[in-house]
Order: sequence, then C-alpha cells, then structure tokens
Amino acid sequence: MDKRVIILGINGHVGHHIAKAFVAAGWDVGGFGRSNKYPVAGVRFIKGDANDVEAMRAAIGDVTLVVNALNLPYAEWDKGRKVAQTERVIAAMGTSGKTLLFPGNVYNYAATDRYVTPDLPQRPQTARGAIRVEVEQLYRDAAERDDMQVIIIRAGDFYGPESQGDWFDLAMMTEARKGKVQLMGTKGVGHAWAYLPDLGRAFEKLGWHRKELGAFENFHFAGHFVTPEEMGEAVTAVRSARVSFYPRWIIGAIGLVDPTMREVGKMAYLWERPIELRDERMDAILGPDFATPFGEAVAVTVAPFFEKAAA
Repeated sequence: MDKRVIILGINGHVGHHIAKAFVAAGWDVGGFGRSNKYPVAGVRFIKGDANDVEAMRAAIGDVTLVVNALNLPYAEWDKGRKVAQTERVIAAMGTSGKTLLFPGNVYNYAATDRYVTPDLPQRPQTARGAIRVEVEQLYRDAAERDDMQVIIIRAGDFYGPESQGDWFDLAMMTEARKGKVQLMGTKGVGHAWAYLPDLGRAFEKLGWHRKELGAFENFHFAGHFVTPEEMGEAVTAVRSARVSFYPRWIIGAIGLVDPTMREVGKMAYLWERPIELRDERMDAILGPDFATPFGEAVAVTVAPFFEKAAA
C-alpha cells in the first residue's frame, strides 16, 4: 500500500497530532499550512494558503490519502465561510478517487441523543450544528459521485499534551499556579473527551484500512466519557489542588462583546446533557486496549500546567 499522506492544516491541534501518529507508523507525511509554526519531526512542510485551491491541489499532487484538518476561527463558520472552505478542499481533491479523512464532532446531533452511533439520524440542535451537517453532506455528495472516498471520524472535545485552544488551557487549568482547578460540566453528567494522541492513531488506523471501507464512512471515536468528578480525580492525582466548577455564566458575559465566546455559549447543552459516542465497528478496527488509560492521558496533559506553577 502507498504509505504517503498529506495533512491540510498541519498547525492545528488535531492536524499536529494526526501527523505525529502517521510519522510514528512509518508513513511519508506532508504537512500543508501558511507557516511551519509548530514543526513536527519527520513531516515535510509544504507552504501554502488553504484559500488557494491550486496551492492545495499542488500540495496533494498524486498522493492518494489526504487529511482535512483545516478549520476556521470559531466565530467565522457562518455566512457560508465554512461551506466555502469545504468546497475548496473538494475542488482540490479532484475526481480521481483519492481518500479524504475528516474530523467530525457531536454538533450534528440533538441534545436529547444519549448514545450517538453512526446510524443515528442527525438532528442538529443549533445553527452551528446545521453547518456541520451541510459540510458533511457536501462530502457525501462527492463520495456518491465517485469523486473521492470520504471517511469521517467523529470525536468529543480534544485534549492532550502541547495542545492549545482547548478547555484545559482556556478554562480548567488557568489558575493551576494558584493550586486551583476548575472543572467543566455538570455534576454527575458524563462528557465525551478525545485524547489527541489516541485520536491521531485512530486516523492512521483507518487510513491504513481505507481499501476495506465504503465510499462514505461515518465512524465514531468513543474516547473517554467521564463525569467532571472523574476528571477532577484524575487531575488531582497528579498534584493536589482545590477543585471547583468553572462558572459558565462567564462565557455568556464575555460573549456580549466577544463573538467567539458568544458562539461557545450557544453550545452549553453539550455540558448539560450526557451525549456519548459509540461505535462497535470502530472499536473492532482499533482493537482492545487501544486507548491510553484515562488517568495517564490526563496526567500527561496537566503535568506541564503544574510544572509552570511550581517554576
């Protein structure tokens, strides 16, 4: 099998970890981005702008496996911008049957969906969720035209080492230097988390098995489904700290003047309802004991925050 892959959006947290996983598995990896801001050992950097279809097409070249890890700032998905970005990627992929791997999320589903499986009808709760549904439909349409194979890997909230712009550094660990940890969520309510090194390895695994899969696939990565209390226990097992809940009203208050936080506030139901990703077929492909133990994953993630606090 051709073991070459191109990562579009190499500087993003998910693209960064997916690239690492492919490198570790012995692939020839190209990373496309405007700058080589976060170099990954073993990745061949390709400079270019994702707004330029020809630049993306040239970066992809004759490589048959592509990961679309591109994203837009959280407040810039509307006004057709997220859809337009998707259409540029589809245009750059062409019609020669290449494979595209794409990270999905739970926005496509309703707040009342307790167990989210790949065959569950998508009933988005918000306008943001409707955009995600539209984006995935564009990919499905391309796959049904036989232009490409599309494999969506849906996951919960990201966390992991060297990750920025996630809940750990934005909220939970901001006061680690004071010996304080603020938990996200609602007491007793489970939440879906995706440990980025594991998610990266899942992308590599499905990339390897792509020839065995259909033209359009929707996989769900279970990750770690835990309550805030379980998260707090894992964090304080690394270092003793005072634990409280993050006051989510702050998000609404900041959202009055900050468009990104305003959009984040609209997704509050994800912290209030237990929405759990499940996929027996994905579990079978990944195999038993695939996931990093939860406590170990959290320890690797939070240790640097405590180390900075002690410095």
